[in-house]
Amino acid sequence: MKTDKELYHELRVLSCGRLWNDEVARFDRSTPEERIKRVAVIRAVGTVLSESGTAKQKAEVRSWLVRLLQDPSEKVRRYAMTALPKIGAGPVEEEALLSLLRTTAIEREKKFLGQALDKIGGTATLSVVGGVRGFLPQTEQKVKASVARRERPSVIRMDSTLSDFTRLRIHLHCRKGLEKIVRDEVKEYIAKHGKFRVVEVRSRLVAITPVAPFSLADIYTLRCFATVGFFLGTVRSSDPAESADALASLITSSLSRSVLATFTEGSIRYRLEFVSKGHQRGAVRLVANRAYAMCPDILNDPRSAPWSMDLHPTGDGISVELRPKLTPDPRFTYREDDIRAASHPPLAACMARLGRSGNHEIVWDPFCGSGLELIERALLGGVECIYGTDLSPDAIAISRANFAAAQVKAVQSKFVCCDFRDYAKVEGLGPKSVTLVVTNPPMGKRIRVPNLRGLFGDLFAVAAEVLKPGGRLVFANPLRIEPLDPSLKLQYRQVIDLGGFDCRLEMYLKRAR
Repeated sequence: MKTDKELYHELRVLSCGRLWNDEVARFDRSTPEERIKRVAVIRAVGTVLSESGTAKQKAEVRSWLVRLLQDPSEKVRRYAMTALPKIGAGPVEEEALLSLLRTTAIEREKKFLGQALDKIGGTATLSVVGGVRGFLPQTEQKVKASVARRERPSVIRMDSTLSDFTRLRIHLHCRKGLEKIVRDEVKEYIAKHGKFRVVEVRSRLVAITPVAPFSLADIYTLRCFATVGFFLGTVRSSDPAESADALASLITSSLSRSVLATFTEGSIRYRLEFVSKGHQRGAVRLVANRAYAMCPDILNDPRSAPWSMDLHPTGDGISVELRPKLTPDPRFTYREDDIRAASHPPLAACMARLGRSGNHEIVWDPFCGSGLELIERALLGGVECIYGTDLSPDAIAISRANFAAAQVKAVQSKFVCCDFRDYAKVEGLGPKSVTLVVTNPPMGKRIRVPNLRGLFGDLFAVAAEVLKPGGRLVFANPLRIEPLDPSLKLQYRQVIDLGGFDCRLEMYLKRAR
């Protein structure tokens, strides 16, 4: 006899018509014993018709599944309640599930009813499960979040000011090797505006603390960090089950509630994330339910939540950070499009800042991609003209569009589809014509490069030709290769994480011969 799983996979490939007209009809004619053996028909119908069924067919399936909720067999009822959310259930189906929930005494059935209501429940579900201590707390929270999502959409308030910042510590996360550039940008901001103080710099992290009221807009003035998190505290155990109450206490602490209330308009919802530990569904459910019991106004919601509650392993414990989920990142809204293997925007900002020097800059990116390095350098000011070249016509078109969207005033731009070695064909480029070459060249990781060493050797040679004395070459170097031309003098080298592999961020100064 076939298992339920084997039968499901056999039925899964059938058309909507065959499933509904043949298999469902056969199922309905079967004896109770035969229905149990062919219960996978219910799952297959829910899956296949939800994907490719017509509106009329789906309506018929919903009615059929509601009838099956009254079947004498608990297994049949369970399969029906699991299939209902897939087919697009509404108030009628919700009421049918609630009717069964009110009468069943089977704990497993209550669990599966709760899981179905998690997905389709609304105010009617809340009136049944809400406020009854210990009765489907996960369903109550999920449905409450779903209702809040519809009725009180959430947005993060960038300009709202947090005045109560006692004990607050803010973590600016970045890629390994970029910490000093992030720190220096923060210090430059502090020199002009105050508001923060640097308290720690360690691998992948710059920690700051506010010394005056601030807004999220103040933080997002900084362009070199990757993500920002409000540090809520650390628990000593690395086992989420052992530390569930302690984690829930941090999630619902007065500090957390203050940040969330200040920077959120609408319902307060977060997604619980175990960073670098996979989904951890059981632990998420446990911790989120404990947090909800402590503070029902803060809702765990995996769908479109404006905040992420990030749980970071610390070796012997877990640290908790509250992170705003801003998509798109308000610092890089000029990115109308991207190409494959495009730069990470904060990395482009770091490279632009590393190469910054004075005014009247003439900047060239030989492999401009989507134009991020050029745009970030132009946004820093002091640039007269930028040049972008690339072998890809799509890259040139995207760079032009992104640069126009960035609305950098008083900066001329020229994007040309050509090999960087043919720079002399580009009007304005020539020997000693450029003050800064900044680029993130192809590394051969995502796009194959036949002769990578030759490519980088040519980049060094071309940079030595086009740079004015005092000009700089800033680029990411995946190879242990240095320029043959003695006029290029190494000024900076730092190993950085380039998205899963190490690379060297380097800067060379062009000296007079």
